[in-house]
Amino acid sequence: MSDGGDDDRGVDFGDHEEYGDNLIEEEDFVENPYDQEDNGEDRDQQMANGNNPDSAEYQNNVVTSGDAAAAELNTVKGVKNKKIPNDQRTTTPYMTKYERARVLGTRALQISMNAPVLVDVEGQTDPLAIAMMELDAKKVPLVVRRYLPDGWYEDWTCEELIS
Repeated sequence: MSDGGDDDRGVDFGDHEEYGDNLIEEEDFVENPYDQEDNGEDRDQQMANGNNPDSAEYQNNVVTSGDAAAAELNTVKGVKNKKIPNDQRTTTPYMTKYERARVLGTRALQISMNAPVLVDVEGQTDPLAIAMMELDAKKVPLVVRRYLPDGWYEDWTCEELIS
Protein backbone atom coordinates (compact mmCIF):
# COMPACT_ATOMS: atom_id res chain seq x y z
CA MET A 1 0.00 0.00 0.00
CA SER A 2 1.43 3.32 -0.98
CA ASP A 3 0.56 6.91 -0.29
CA GLY A 4 0.10 7.58 -4.00
CA GLY A 5 -2.91 5.26 -4.29
CA ASP A 6 -1.28 2.90 -6.79
CA ASP A 7 -2.69 -0.28 -5.25
CA ASP A 8 -5.24 -2.44 -7.07
CA ARG A 9 -7.67 -2.80 -4.15
CA GLY A 10 -9.92 0.01 -5.35
CA VAL A 11 -11.71 -2.03 -8.04
CA ASP A 12 -15.32 -0.94 -8.37
CA PHE A 13 -18.02 -3.58 -8.44
CA GLY A 14 -19.60 -3.83 -11.84
CA ASP A 15 -16.60 -2.58 -13.82
CA HIS A 16 -16.80 -5.59 -16.11
CA GLU A 17 -20.59 -5.59 -16.56
CA GLU A 18 -22.79 -3.74 -18.98
CA TYR A 19 -24.86 -0.96 -17.43
CA GLY A 20 -28.15 -2.26 -18.80
CA ASP A 21 -27.72 -5.76 -17.33
CA ASN A 22 -28.78 -4.54 -13.89
CA LEU A 23 -31.93 -2.74 -14.98
CA ILE A 24 -35.44 -4.19 -14.99
CA GLU A 25 -37.33 -3.63 -18.19
CA GLU A 26 -40.59 -1.72 -17.79
CA GLU A 27 -42.72 -4.53 -19.25
CA ASP A 28 -41.06 -7.08 -16.91
CA PHE A 29 -41.88 -5.06 -13.78
CA VAL A 30 -44.99 -6.31 -11.97
CA GLU A 31 -46.50 -4.01 -9.34
CA ASN A 32 -47.98 -6.73 -7.13
CA PRO A 33 -49.09 -10.08 -8.51
CA TYR A 34 -51.04 -10.84 -5.32
CA ASP A 35 -53.33 -7.83 -5.54
CA GLN A 36 -56.93 -8.81 -4.89
CA GLU A 37 -60.06 -7.20 -6.27
CA ASP A 38 -61.93 -4.93 -3.89
CA ASN A 39 -65.61 -5.86 -3.82
CA GLY A 40 -66.58 -2.69 -1.90
CA GLU A 41 -68.57 -4.43 0.84
CA ASP A 42 -66.26 -3.34 3.69
CA ARG A 43 -66.13 0.20 2.33
CA ASP A 44 -69.93 0.55 2.32
CA GLN A 45 -70.08 -0.75 5.87
CA GLN A 46 -67.41 1.74 6.94
CA MET A 47 -69.31 4.62 5.35
CA ALA A 48 -72.49 3.53 7.12
CA ASN A 49 -70.67 3.49 10.48
CA GLY A 50 -69.34 7.03 9.92
CA ASN A 51 -65.72 5.90 9.54
CA ASN A 52 -64.74 7.23 6.15
CA PRO A 53 -61.04 6.37 5.69
CA ASP A 54 -60.87 8.66 2.63
CA SER A 55 -61.70 11.82 4.55
CA ALA A 56 -58.80 14.15 5.23
CA GLU A 57 -59.95 14.66 8.82
CA TYR A 58 -59.82 10.91 9.50
CA GLN A 59 -56.39 10.44 7.89
CA ASN A 60 -54.84 13.43 9.71
CA ASN A 61 -55.69 11.98 13.13
CA VAL A 62 -54.19 8.51 12.66
CA VAL A 63 -51.12 7.41 14.62
CA THR A 64 -49.75 4.12 13.31
CA SER A 65 -48.25 1.27 15.27
CA GLY A 66 -46.98 -2.07 14.02
CA ASP A 67 -45.32 -2.70 10.68
CA ALA A 68 -46.94 -0.25 8.27
CA ALA A 69 -44.35 -0.98 5.59
CA ALA A 70 -45.33 -4.66 5.52
CA ALA A 71 -48.97 -3.72 5.18
CA GLU A 72 -48.28 -1.50 2.17
CA LEU A 73 -46.40 -4.33 0.45
CA ASN A 74 -49.54 -6.46 0.44
CA THR A 75 -51.51 -4.19 -1.86
CA VAL A 76 -50.87 -1.53 -4.45
CA LYS A 77 -54.11 0.33 -3.82
CA GLY A 78 -53.13 0.97 -0.20
CA VAL A 79 -54.49 -0.40 3.02
CA LYS A 80 -57.90 1.27 3.00
CA ASN A 81 -59.69 -1.95 2.12
CA LYS A 82 -57.93 -3.93 4.87
CA LYS A 83 -59.61 -2.30 7.88
CA ILE A 84 -61.07 -4.67 10.46
CA PRO A 85 -64.52 -3.52 11.62
CA ASN A 86 -64.66 -2.20 15.18
CA ASP A 87 -66.86 -5.03 16.40
CA GLN A 88 -64.39 -7.68 15.15
CA ARG A 89 -61.15 -6.29 16.63
CA THR A 90 -58.87 -8.84 18.29
CA THR A 91 -56.09 -6.78 19.93
CA THR A 92 -56.26 -5.66 23.55
CA PRO A 93 -57.83 -2.33 24.50
CA TYR A 94 -54.69 -1.37 26.44
CA MET A 95 -52.43 1.34 25.07
CA THR A 96 -48.83 0.12 24.89
CA LYS A 97 -46.00 2.29 26.19
CA TYR A 98 -44.88 2.83 22.59
CA GLU A 99 -48.33 3.98 21.49
CA ARG A 100 -48.53 6.22 24.54
CA ALA A 101 -45.18 7.81 23.71
CA ARG A 102 -46.16 8.32 20.07
CA VAL A 103 -49.57 9.79 20.95
CA LEU A 104 -48.13 12.12 23.60
CA GLY A 105 -45.35 13.28 21.29
CA THR A 106 -47.70 13.87 18.38
CA ARG A 107 -50.21 15.74 20.51
CA ALA A 108 -47.50 17.79 22.25
CA LEU A 109 -46.17 18.82 18.84
CA GLN A 110 -49.66 19.86 17.76
CA ILE A 111 -50.15 21.87 20.96
CA SER A 112 -46.77 23.56 20.56
CA MET A 113 -47.86 24.62 17.06
CA ASN A 114 -50.98 26.33 18.50
CA ALA A 115 -53.56 23.58 18.10
CA PRO A 116 -56.61 24.10 20.30
CA VAL A 117 -56.24 22.62 23.78
CA LEU A 118 -59.15 20.41 24.84
CA VAL A 119 -58.72 20.60 28.65
CA ASP A 120 -58.34 23.37 31.21
CA VAL A 121 -54.60 24.11 31.30
CA GLU A 122 -54.59 25.64 34.82
CA GLY A 123 -51.61 27.88 33.99
CA GLN A 124 -49.59 25.04 32.47
CA THR A 125 -47.36 26.03 29.53
CA ASP A 126 -45.45 22.81 28.83
CA PRO A 127 -47.00 21.13 25.72
CA LEU A 128 -46.07 17.63 26.93
CA ALA A 129 -47.71 18.21 30.32
CA ILE A 130 -50.84 19.50 28.56
CA ALA A 131 -50.85 16.44 26.28
CA MET A 132 -50.62 14.18 29.36
CA MET A 133 -53.55 16.03 30.94
CA GLU A 134 -55.56 15.51 27.75
CA LEU A 135 -54.68 11.80 27.67
CA ASP A 136 -55.72 11.36 31.32
CA ALA A 137 -59.02 13.10 30.54
CA LYS A 138 -59.42 10.93 27.38
CA LYS A 139 -59.72 14.03 25.20
CA VAL A 140 -56.90 13.34 22.70
CA PRO A 141 -58.39 13.56 19.17
CA LEU A 142 -56.09 10.92 17.67
CA VAL A 143 -56.66 7.41 16.34
CA VAL A 144 -54.16 4.60 16.97
CA ARG A 145 -53.83 2.34 13.93
CA ARG A 146 -52.49 -1.12 14.76
CA TYR A 147 -51.15 -3.06 11.81
CA LEU A 148 -51.39 -6.82 12.06
CA PRO A 149 -48.86 -9.24 10.49
CA ASP A 150 -51.24 -10.18 7.67
CA GLY A 151 -51.55 -6.58 6.44
CA TRP A 152 -54.95 -5.83 7.99
CA TYR A 153 -55.26 -3.09 10.59
CA GLU A 154 -57.42 -2.01 13.50
CA ASP A 155 -58.23 1.57 14.44
CA TRP A 156 -58.65 2.49 18.10
CA THR A 157 -59.52 5.97 19.33
CA CYS A 158 -57.64 7.25 22.35
CA GLU A 159 -60.94 7.41 24.23
CA GLU A 160 -61.38 3.64 23.78
CA LEU A 161 -57.87 2.69 24.88
CA ILE A 162 -56.96 2.21 28.54
CA SER A 163 -53.74 4.09 29.23
